[in-house]
Amino acid sequence: MIWRIGYRLLLWLLFPWALMHLWWRGRRQPGYREHIGERFGWYQVRPARPVIWLHAVSVGETRAAEPLARALAARYSGHELLLTQMTPTGRETAQQLFGDAATIVYLPYDYPGAVARFLTRFRPRLGILMETEIWFNLVEGCARRGVPLLLANARLSEKSARGYQRAAPLTRAALTRLAAVSAQTREDAERLERLGAQGVEVTGNLKFDVALAPRLLVLGAELKQRIGQRPVLLAASTREGEEALVLDALARIRVEGLLLLLVPRHPQRFGEVATVLEQRALRYARRSDNRAVSADCRVLLGDSMGEMAAYYAACDLAFIGGSLLPYGGQNLIEACAVGRPLMFGPHMYNFAEASRLAVAAGAAIEVADAPILAERAEQLLSNPPTLARMSQAALAFSRAHQGATARNLAICERLLPPV
Repeated sequence: MIWRIGYRLLLWLLFPWALMHLWWRGRRQPGYREHIGERFGWYQVRPARPVIWLHAVSVGETRAAEPLARALAARYSGHELLLTQMTPTGRETAQQLFGDAATIVYLPYDYPGAVARFLTRFRPRLGILMETEIWFNLVEGCARRGVPLLLANARLSEKSARGYQRAAPLTRAALTRLAAVSAQTREDAERLERLGAQGVEVTGNLKFDVALAPRLLVLGAELKQRIGQRPVLLAASTREGEEALVLDALARIRVEGLLLLLVPRHPQRFGEVATVLEQRALRYARRSDNRAVSADCRVLLGDSMGEMAAYYAACDLAFIGGSLLPYGGQNLIEACAVGRPLMFGPHMYNFAEASRLAVAAGAAIEVADAPILAERAEQLLSNPPTLARMSQAALAFSRAHQGATARNLAICERLLPPV
């Protein structure tokens, strides 16, 4: 009880900060200044049919949720699919993937009144929280109203587990109120169980089931044609501070005609990365210009959203960003599904199991730092047979780990029998 009171008091103390946060983030991403009422439980839309609700905080979680969302829509055709996010880019991704086939709104902040308004407005028959979205008042509100909650595709690193352990009473209270938990790996399941989750099932990672959009593969082939017969190294989803390290590595690689395809993780940083390229006097082009890449161009800046599969299809070798510096890495599954050999740095703790398995399968290699990244990239790009073997290993690895959608759908059917 003391922990719950303290948590609610903290939320109210943070209320001015929440408003300031939206305004501040809105400087770079105007979407943060839109639909603010939804952040506090006020909505314009009203469902016309029973609701199945799926929450995916941002872009990666929304894309991962796609196969399960589509399976639910097919299985429960008499229901309305409600998708919630916390970021404008996540909301935009949901709109691109589902359009009018789903109702798309922001999940409110975890204030009791906001949660109550959300649940009263939509009255979901089933709620699904993707990965590790544990909001204490939201879980409690669903439990009081009899809304079964599934924590799906759950992953929990040791670092995150230690964070939740600091609020152990709240964490345990929330986890024990969940109707079901599906974890990506046995390690994730064990960490969740230590924190209080019960009956955790290991279902695999939904991201292995995400179908590649044919239009993106076609776009990738078009990009490769514009680039010409040049080797392409992709730096995918790089984070702040990593672009400089990757560019340092580029200067070390002795591969004739090499083009670096550089794709920052967050769109608000496209301009910032362009400035870095200009400061280094590197000749570069922007993907958004939609032009052929000249022979003297060293870097193609991937300043677009929703085209990562196309970038993978256009490259010969991919480096996964967020891993040279301690950001936890990014999803490598999409690259494997396209059949691209991979490299990543030492900080893949958010995707530890997938990265370990990819290395064991021969689809990926780990590098300790930027100089070794340059060394290994030069070796691989100079050895087409090795690249071809890694490419086949990546495809086999991706296909071998599919099936999480069916296993999660079976859990949903237990919680909400089909009409």
